Amino acid sequence: MKAHYFKHVPFEDLGSIRLWLTKTGYITTCTPFFESVQLPAPEEIDLLIVMGGPMSVNDEKRYLWLVPEKQFIRQMIMSGKPVLGICLGAQLIASAMGAKVYPNRVKEIGWFPIYGVSSDDKSIFRFPKSVQAFHWHGETFDLPTGAAHIAKNDGCENQAFQLGQSVIGLQFHLETTPQSAKDLIEHCRNELVPAARIQPETEILCAGPAQYQSINLLMDKILTFLTRNV
Repeated sequence: MKAHYFKHVPFEDLGSIRLWLTKTGYITTCTPFFESVQLPAPEEIDLLIVMGGPMSVNDEKRYLWLVPEKQFIRQMIMSGKPVLGICLGAQLIASAMGAKVYPNRVKEIGWFPIYGVSSDDKSIFRFPKSVQAFHWHGETFDLPTGAAHIAKNDGCENQAFQLGQSVIGLQFHLETTPQSAKDLIEHCRNELVPAARIQPETEILCAGPAQYQSINLLMDKILTFLTRNV
């Protein structure tokens, strides 16, 4: 099995997802858009993961690779193969499927709870009633046509969605490790300005091992759910 991931900046990598891919037996390849726009053949990919980044999906004139990236994402979705989008990745899925992406009313940076949206549909991934997740986002999206709303919080209504049986978009970061949190702070420290839903660096970094383990295990469950038919 082959997993491919889209990487938009050097400091936002797979985090805990890499260990899950290794344990599950995936061969992993990457398109680092900041270096190369070379895309794989879609028929060779069993799982696509679209990572985060500080740019907007609407910056197509500045980042020309956003156009072929969205086209590839749409092609993968239409093929029925599993696709996971994280933060910018979720916004790219939404945009690729015709939904609007725009600034959220507040930026969310730090540890804030998200709440699962209940559903009687057993084909929909179920989040816990509440889980403390790591956030670093300033934009949001409308749900793509036909998508199920699966998570929300007080700062951002559309925190997660599921499209069909094998596509999930997350505004928040369940793959975060202590090192990846430090990397984000190092490269995006200028965004840590006083605001209601922006935590200071010290508060972000005081999260203990149990907090990271909790979100990483939830990410493992999402990946297992998405690839259950691969």
